[in-house]
Amino acid sequence: MESANQDINLNSPNKGLLADAMTDVPVDNAARGAAPEGLTLAEEEELRAELAKVEEEIGTLRQVLAAKERHCGELKRKLGLTPLDGLKQNLSKSWHDVQVSNAYVKTSEKLGEWNDKVTQSDLYLSASSTLEDWNEKLTQSEAYKKTQETLSQAGQKTSAALSNVGSVISRKLGDMRAHSISHSLSGYSIRHSISMPAMRNSATFKSFEDRVGTIKSRVVGSRENSTDGLHSPSGAGDTPPQDNAPF
Repeated sequence: MESANQDINLNSPNKGLLADAMTDVPVDNAARGAAPEGLTLAEEEELRAELAKVEEEIGTLRQVLAAKERHCGELKRKLGLTPLDGLKQNLSKSWHDVQVSNAYVKTSEKLGEWNDKVTQSDLYLSASSTLEDWNEKLTQSEAYKKTQETLSQAGQKTSAALSNVGSVISRKLGDMRAHSISHSLSGYSIRHSISMPAMRNSATFKSFEDRVGTIKSRVVGSRENSTDGLHSPSGAGDTPPQDNAPF
């Protein structure tokens, strides 16, 4: 990385010592062949020397560029930049370059001029006025007004019909609820009226009724005996009270 941060002087005498740098290979004049037409031998030698120098500079620049690219990758990695971020930046820069390019600017100007010419042309103005006239005639026509009124009435009728359907459904549900309640009450009364005679004729009910009658007779007899004792004290203890049947 130190070599990447060093400034390379292309005119340095040590530039040919870099790794993988192209070196000058001596070429025999006999192997070179004849000089190109119109060039002297001295001019040819000068051009060949300049060519070797340029090729050597190209190789050096390639090495420097590769080192710079590696250093740039390390900096991006440390900053957390991904290749996708780089792609976005490249696309944004490319689009910006396109927008500021002469071709884009000229095309935009041409399109604006064409738009102005079209909108200001007699044909465009005539077509716009014709469309406006047709729209006004259509909205003022009797057929349009009738159609609009018909649609409005149809919407009102539809709303009224839906409202009526809703009220009918609510009323039906109320009737069904009231009918179910009355049916349950009538069933209870019928079961009650049917069960009462059967309960009265049962042995349990008769036994309970007999016991109630016995208790009643005892209470009434005891009251009568107490009343007789108060009116006739002389015969209070002569006659013992009559005992009824056991409970």
